[in-house]
Amino acid sequence: MLRSIEWLGDRVRWINTLKLPWEEETVETTDPERVALAIERMEIRGAPAIGVAAALAVALAAARSTAGSLEELRHHLHRVVERMRRTRPTAVNLFWALKRMEAVIDAGHRDTGELREAVVREALRIYEEDIEVNRRIAEAGSKLIDDGDTVLTHCNAGALATVAIGTALGVIRAAWESGKRIRVIATETRPVLQGARLTVWELMKEGIPVKLIADTAVGYVMSRGLVSKVVVGADRIVPPGYVVNKIGTYTIAALASRHGVPFYVAVPTSTIDFDGRVEDIVIEERNPDEVRTALFRLYTTVPTVEVMNPAFDVTPPDLVDAIITELGVVARPIEVGLRELRERRLRGELVP
Repeated sequence: MLRSIEWLGDRVRWINTLKLPWEEETVETTDPERVALAIERMEIRGAPAIGVAAALAVALAAARSTAGSLEELRHHLHRVVERMRRTRPTAVNLFWALKRMEAVIDAGHRDTGELREAVVREALRIYEEDIEVNRRIAEAGSKLIDDGDTVLTHCNAGALATVAIGTALGVIRAAWESGKRIRVIATETRPVLQGARLTVWELMKEGIPVKLIADTAVGYVMSRGLVSKVVVGADRIVPPGYVVNKIGTYTIAALASRHGVPFYVAVPTSTIDFDGRVEDIVIEERNPDEVRTALFRLYTTVPTVEVMNPAFDVTPPDLVDAIITELGVVARPIEVGLRELRERRLRGELVP
């Protein structure tokens, strides 16, 4: 099983997604700051993977700290948490994971050794949960995919965006492994080309048939009847069902609605911000040179042109046919399903 990030006892290792598909480079570090930089640079990317990486960075800090007192260790760990919180503003899994780490840091511990062990244990729990949650998402979502379907996906919501398996690509993998003869259309996903570089790499590695298209070709392939379903991931979902995902997702959802193509979103419940509001969503604005250049290698326009480079857009709930979670499929009306999930969380049925 491909794992995008691993805990090696005293260090963290990850696949540098910026180097794919040209080079399969792994990076190892004992420094939490290096993990923070990897998230900011998008060496580690994808909402679930970001959350796990942040938790493991806090575990690194705990394992390697030389603090002599509980107060000193807690102060150090809170500083690391705050640093990780500043890495990227949109993916809710980051804040969800850090909130869990803070709860452990602030719990009653007898000494520094006990606190260190508790912090590492919680980070590894988040790590292992991600694998199991993605397995359940894949199993639930695969039932929505029929034999012979062509599934369109955007950006990369695969193993490289999680610890392993993936969300949207997990659904596709599970359908393929169950014997369904499916095909995939991957959008290239400008400007950083996560679809062209990462999704295609993952699918071809596993022998799942895939065709790559330009983002601007989505309307064409749908108008030709070449797409059966759309399955994407998300970085945040807020009631009553607004989906924050890679820029271009809203366009695909609107086109899918126009052409009668079911539009599904596959996420862990940790991606659902049950108390959030669409008005409060912060859309990350990234480096203008992502747009001015081809992967920072060659300028494709006038180097001084002004650029708008939002990393995400927001798809309204009326364009979403279902949200696939580890607890099952939330079908329309999405608002009612999310309310039921929130009640399950309050009853303690969801991981806090």
